Amino acid sequence: MPSEMVRVIYTKYDGSAHRDYPARRLAEDDLGIWVGVTRGTPSVYHGRPSVEQIPFVLLIPHYAWWTGMFNPPPRTSEVYCDVTTPARWEGDTVHIIDLDLDAVRRRETGLVELRDEDEFEEHRKAFGYTDDVVSNARAAAEQLIVALGDGTEPFATHYRKHLSEVTQ
Repeated sequence: MPSEMVRVIYTKYDGSAHRDYPARRLAEDDLGIWVGVTRGTPSVYHGRPSVEQIPFVLLIPHYAWWTGMFNPPPRTSEVYCDVTTPARWEGDTVHIIDLDLDAVRRRETGLVELRDEDEFEEHRKAFGYTDDVVSNARAAAEQLIVALGDGTEPFATHYRKHLSEVTQ
């Protein structure tokens, strides 16, 4: 039986630290594993200790080139998807490689945007992203932009039941 707690470790493609935090396993469904992070959770961001000020839910798909973070107000991003390599589980620890590209839907306007294309290009060259990594990352970004804009689940309402578990 899996533990209630999960450790989420994001690194960059070169292995450098990106994010690291504990999360509570909320559910598993056909979309993936849902974990929640409450306000006050200690974390590490770019190698520096931090504390989460706003709770969130993370969907870790069973096999996809992205993860999805779902946020309550006052965060301006309602949904923030990192384009990543598929998650790799070791027991109750999930390892995710962040590939820089982010697909974001703004809360107030519903605007969907692709962010950090310059960082993706910079790291593609510096870290030596393979052709397979580049094509999968770009395909994932394109799919996310469409899904965030057209109401495809889990980006429409599905996530709300999980988000309510960490914001109460």
